[in-house]
Amino acid sequence: MPQHEHNSRCLPAHASPAFPPIHSPQAHPPNNRTISDFHLNYNKHNHHDHDSLRSHHDHHDPPPNLISPAFTPPATPGTGTPAIERDAKSVLVDTSLESPSAAPKLVQKLPQVWCEVRARIPTTTGQEMFLHLYKNDADSKEHLAIVFGPHIRSQSLDAVRPGEDERDRMIRGAYVGRLRPGRTSSRIEQLKFEAADTAVLPPATPEMESDGTLRTDEAKLREEAQKAPLVRIHSECYTGETVWSARCDCGEQLDEAARLMALPSNKSGGVIIYLRQEGRGIGLGEKLKAYNLQDLGHDTYEANLLLRHPADARSYGLATAMLVDLGVGGDTGIRLLTNNPDKVRAVEGPGREVVVKERVAMVPIAWQTGNIRGVQGEEVEKYLSTKIEKFKHLIG
Repeated sequence: MPQHEHNSRCLPAHASPAFPPIHSPQAHPPNNRTISDFHLNYNKHNHHDHDSLRSHHDHHDPPPNLISPAFTPPATPGTGTPAIERDAKSVLVDTSLESPSAAPKLVQKLPQVWCEVRARIPTTTGQEMFLHLYKNDADSKEHLAIVFGPHIRSQSLDAVRPGEDERDRMIRGAYVGRLRPGRTSSRIEQLKFEAADTAVLPPATPEMESDGTLRTDEAKLREEAQKAPLVRIHSECYTGETVWSARCDCGEQLDEAARLMALPSNKSGGVIIYLRQEGRGIGLGEKLKAYNLQDLGHDTYEANLLLRHPADARSYGLATAMLVDLGVGGDTGIRLLTNNPDKVRAVEGPGREVVVKERVAMVPIAWQTGNIRGVQGEEVEKYLSTKIEKFKHLIG
C-alpha cells in the first residue's frame, strides 16, 4: 500500500489524500506546482520526484464541478489580496422589531453630559480629528469622543457660558473653522475669513442629476454628510492599547475604527466614544487578577464570575448621551461598529434617542489576512472563541 494512502487513514474525515486539509489560506503558496502536485507527503526535499507521484494521482482528479477550498480565492482578503480603501460593509438592523424580553437591561434615564474642551489632533496617518473631553453627573471619570468630520459638533461645547469672552471660547475649543495666529473671534471673524476664501476658489464642478438637472460638488458633499455616520463605542483597554497585549484585539479594533472613519470615501464622518470602562467595567486591578485566573485554565467569562463580578459590567447610557450631544443618531441614524448584538440595543437608549440603522462587523485582521497581519496567538483565539460561545458575539 502506498505510504500516502496509509497516512490518509489517520486524518480526519474532511481531509483528502489528493488535497491538503481545509484551512485558512497559506501564507506562502508553493511555487511552480500544479493542482495534481498537492499530496500529503509533499515537502521541499521530495519535490524532485513529483512527476512519479503525479501519475499515481491521475485517477484521483476531482469531478469538473468540484472546486477545492485549498486553491480557490478566499472570500475574505487573503495573502495575495491588496488592501482596498473602501467603505465598511454592514448589515441592516431594526431593534424595534425585537422582542422586549430579548433586549438588554437599559438605563431608565440618560445621564447628563457636557463637553468641557475639544482640540484638533493631527494624526500619524495624515488625517485630522477632534478630541472631545466629556464630564457627567453619573461618575467622576473623564470620557472621550474622538470625532472625524467638522460637521459633527457638540451642543454643550458650543453653548455660551457665563462670563467667558471670545478668547475663552477658542481656548476650550468652541470655535468654527480652524484656529490660526492672530484670530480674535470664535465665530464672526472666521465666517468672514471663510467668505473671503470662497471668493477666490474656482467654481464648483457641476454634476448631472438623474432628472437632467445639475448639482454642485458642495451640494453633493452636503448630501453625503447627511448619511448615517460610523460610530464605535469603545471601552478603555490599557493592556491591549498601550502594553501590546495579545490576550485581546481591543487595540486593533480601535485602530480599525479610526481607519474606516478617516477613509476619503466616508463623507459622513464618524465618532469613537471612548468610555473609561477598563476590564468590561471591573477596573485594571481586577482585570489583571482575571488574567491570572485565565492562566490557571479559566476563560475570560469565568474569570470575572470567579472574582464575583458580572461577566460584563459595562453600561452605555453615557455613550448614548454623548452621541445625542454631538447630534448623532437622530433622523439619519448611525452605522455601529460592533460584534456585540446587545450593544446595538443598549446604545439606542431607553427612548431610542439614538437609532442604529446598520451594524458593521469588526472581523479580526488576522482572520482577514490569513494570519499575515493583526493580533495572533493562542490567547487571543481563546478570547475570541469565548466571545462567540458565551457572550454570543457575531463576528462576521
